[in-house]
Amino acid sequence: MASTLGSRSTTDLSPHTQRHAPLHAYDLGLLIMRLAVGVLLVGHGTQKLFGWFGGGGLEGTGQFFELSGYTAGKTMALIAGLTETLGGLGLTLGLLTPLAGAAVVGTMINAMTVNSGGGFFMMDQNGGMELDILVAATAAGLALAGPGRIAADRFLPVLRSHRVVYGVSAVVLGAVTAGLVLLFVRN
Repeated sequence: MASTLGSRSTTDLSPHTQRHAPLHAYDLGLLIMRLAVGVLLVGHGTQKLFGWFGGGGLEGTGQFFELSGYTAGKTMALIAGLTETLGGLGLTLGLLTPLAGAAVVGTMINAMTVNSGGGFFMMDQNGGMELDILVAATAAGLALAGPGRIAADRFLPVLRSHRVVYGVSAVVLGAVTAGLVLLFVRN
């Protein structure tokens, strides 16, 4: 049963009701997920781009990409760094959340292929891909569910409607882009 706010139901999706309805636990839960994944991805991206937080910068990360079978390692380091940083910022702010989720999903699919040789669990000898799967699943879930009401997307009415269409399209875009990178850029 929907509670009411004045004469309007809180299930009413009008912008007026959305702005004045009380926050729910799911809004806070989505904010916590966005902040956790987004901030961590910004950190990983800036490691690649600038060498911050003990990262290799473009040079060191580019060498890693080449050793992992990617051609043009430095270019791939730039692309991965920008994708993680901008995708992470998008998730953190709840800005263009479906596209931010797509960027993260695509990056994590590539990370899974790099880390798949180490087994599944991170405790395996050479690392693993369990964390990559968790981050990709969280990003896909946020792309589908939306960022909640404590987000910049709240002010973009087009993203409040057709959420499932945009979310599914974004996840597919991220997966297809990752597949193309793996097909044409990785040996």
